[in-house]
Amino acid sequence: MRIRCAWEHNGDDTLLYALDFPGAYTRGAGRALAVEKMPEELTSYMRWSGEKCPDTFEIEIVQEKASGLQIADADSDIIFETERMLLTKEEYQQLKLLALKSAEDFYALYCSVPDKDASCLPQRNTFYGAVPRTAQEMYQHTKNVNSYYFGEIGVDADNEGTIIHCRQRGFALLENVPGFLSAPAVTGSYDELWSVRKVLRRFLWHDRIHAKAMYRMAVKTFGENCLKNPFGFSSP
Repeated sequence: MRIRCAWEHNGDDTLLYALDFPGAYTRGAGRALAVEKMPEELTSYMRWSGEKCPDTFEIEIVQEKASGLQIADADSDIIFETERMLLTKEEYQQLKLLALKSAEDFYALYCSVPDKDASCLPQRNTFYGAVPRTAQEMYQHTKNVNSYYFGEIGVDADNEGTIIHCRQRGFALLENVPGFLSAPAVTGSYDELWSVRKVLRRFLWHDRIHAKAMYRMAVKTFGENCLKNPFGFSSP
């Protein structure tokens, strides 16, 4: 299977995104390492999303963006060329259902962690402050981008309730905006371009980053037998 990818990088630090599988990504100190990781990431992603996995993957870079951001810490401002395209109602519904499934699976993983305030991870700082270490910190960080992401496309959402409920309310508010499916990309905070497609992809991507981190932290801290693993991540 041919996999079209966007490559965002700062020097050797790389984020590689699979354009046709929103949220699927790899990171690495160089493009070659990120490309090498992509088949395993896509296999995991496609099993999670209910798609049939091919026997082989052919990775093709179709978009590149050199960035001054801290790519190694998953700081990103890329908009894919495909994310400037208008959405059909069918595409929107499909992506929305996937984003809600992601929220539900993230919450299930979080709820299965025995002690949400315990962690074996050392403290570390990044561009947005201290890296979340515990399940509670990871959950709050992931949930609380809700108002930010929706706000970038002019939707006044909030972060109240569970990650599932605040995301559902955000989509309901978005759907009350006349012509939201045909809205062009807009400039949001920090001169970053956003679109409805990008918001949907960013939810899936951000969930996946922190779900993977939570699962691996929890396996190291508590063992994997007590945990739910709805995303199908491999053990660390």
